[in-house]
Amino acid sequence: MRPSLGVPLLAFALAAAALTAPAPAAATATATAGDGHCARQERVRVPGAAHQRVTCLADLTTTGLAGTPYTDPADQAGLIAAATRLPSKVPGIQVDGYFPDSSRFNTTHGWAHDAQFVIRMPDRWNGGLVVTGAPGNRKQYATDKAISDRVLAQGYAYASTDKGNNGVDFYRDGIRPGDAVAEWNTRTTQLTRAAKRAVAHRYGHAPRRTYMTGVSNGGYLTRWQLENHPELYDGGVDWEGALWTADGTGLFTTLPVAVSRMHGTAGDEDLHAAGFAPGSAFLWPYHEKAYWGVTQKIYRAEFDPAYDPACPGPSAGTTVEQILAPCASDATYDYASRPASVHRAAARVALTGRIGRPLITLHGDLDALLPKAAHSDVYARMVDARQRGALHRSYTVQGGTHVDGLYDTHPDRLRPILPCYRSAFDALTAWVERGVRPPADRTIARPADGDVVNSCTLDGAGATAR
Repeated sequence: MRPSLGVPLLAFALAAAALTAPAPAAATATATAGDGHCARQERVRVPGAAHQRVTCLADLTTTGLAGTPYTDPADQAGLIAAATRLPSKVPGIQVDGYFPDSSRFNTTHGWAHDAQFVIRMPDRWNGGLVVTGAPGNRKQYATDKAISDRVLAQGYAYASTDKGNNGVDFYRDGIRPGDAVAEWNTRTTQLTRAAKRAVAHRYGHAPRRTYMTGVSNGGYLTRWQLENHPELYDGGVDWEGALWTADGTGLFTTLPVAVSRMHGTAGDEDLHAAGFAPGSAFLWPYHEKAYWGVTQKIYRAEFDPAYDPACPGPSAGTTVEQILAPCASDATYDYASRPASVHRAAARVALTGRIGRPLITLHGDLDALLPKAAHSDVYARMVDARQRGALHRSYTVQGGTHVDGLYDTHPDRLRPILPCYRSAFDALTAWVERGVRPPADRTIARPADGDVVNSCTLDGAGATAR
């Protein structure tokens, strides 16, 4: 789904209501082997896939794929600032497909089948692979502009998954509470293993380096993969990652307070105590309408379906207002007092901080959905407690918030995180491949002038170490 973590939900709901089948591929989008592109195309196989479609394309970036079925601008809405410069002209092979799955939330390509993926392999390969999972509850093309375009231009192969379930009713997938979120991790692992082999079919050898990365829920996936499957990766970059813990620290300690404020039973000081930065208050009215209520009720339904079965009930709603509206019962939701079964469900997907590969975390200090104090700051302490601090760097982006698209509404108060993410990814690869240690944990100050949409230096002027 595109709501909750990682998308402006009102834009999501309106786009979803108007979404139609993808337009036919533009004639200029597809290349042929006779053009000198896509060597070994016929050898590409995605192990374990129930269905795959291999296409040779003249440009794998969103610039070249605009108007074709090979990307989805609606699924990318709000994630980047409008003036972001994007690379183009990266020819290569795209593989679309899905793994066996019983759920049918993802209607992309008319398949009505979940566990969909996309794998892109540029003609000029640098030997690396970048893997991600959809932010929020979007689908496999969600980070095409935010991540895919640039890493393809750098020569990396790219793979993304819809995480195995999506849509506002994703919590209905599975049998036990927590099954849907647990599947996110399983599908990411599955795609990583399959993509490595598919890349080897195309290029003749396996990737020399594999990096995990993601935004929001994709940041959570990055942390989980580096904790549980470090053998598959060489490092990762976590951008605004969500925190899941057995004791509920994270969403279940912040969102009920936000919903309570919406109902007039909590004040600004209560949000501050829960971790919301005072400086983010100008963003709260928007989050009241687009984020807080729907995010709390859907994730509560996933881990604690017995709390209020009538809300969201069999679906999150049929209108924009119903989808986004909070449940009155969530204003008094107290995770700590809930039955042990609820805590066990959360524990199944909980993070521990025990990363096994280098990880760089970025989080905006004005995040009004996943407040930094209750998410990335807590995770950094978890990493330190596991004595893995030497493998971790944490950067606070001053003026950053959960989605970069809000910069276009508040250019005088916000800055996009994407350019800092790009710098962080380059810092990670230098750390892994050349032993160049990234700067110490620090706050990256918002510059008074300059192009904040396309420029960010981790150790430049204005960055202050912590």
